[in-house]
Amino acid sequence: MAGNAVDGDKAGNAEGEALDGQDVVCRPVGWVVGGRTEVADDHWDRETAVIRLDAEQFGPEALYGLADFSHLEVVFHFDRVAPEKIESGARRPRGNPDWPLVGIFAQRGKNRPNRLGVSRCRVLAVDGLEVRVAGLDAVDGTPVLDIKPHMAEFGPRGETAQPEWSVELMRDYYV
Repeated sequence: MAGNAVDGDKAGNAEGEALDGQDVVCRPVGWVVGGRTEVADDHWDRETAVIRLDAEQFGPEALYGLADFSHLEVVFHFDRVAPEKIESGARRPRGNPDWPLVGIFAQRGKNRPNRLGVSRCRVLAVDGLEVRVAGLDAVDGTPVLDIKPHMAEFGPRGETAQPEWSVELMRDYYV
């Protein structure tokens, strides 16, 4: 099937052409409005904000049915991370010397290679092109790349596991 890499094949586009080394460009579907204005690590659950869709791309019908869901998954761009701050190797999460050295793909820090964030938040209201949410860990002005309703069936299957340092790191994240 075009577009899927299987058994070491390179990914391709709809025409079956290889995308070897090409950039992927995303246009924001909207922006975070309101809520926290400064980037900080903890206490996100008390934050409320609006995700405002781009009216040049979408009409209110793009959000029809979204209010029937309790939670969203939001993909956004960490636009305030300077390119020179991007990590590609290992580091101690939050610079904490008590935590192990772990690769950037074994943590959820914002200084990621593509500066993509994924968050789950509560839907408070949907009105026109706006979705009011709580617990979104993105700041005012953040470009939103995609919005999906959270469906339990897309969650992990089976038991999950995570190291103790990550439990400690997340202890105050959503309080």
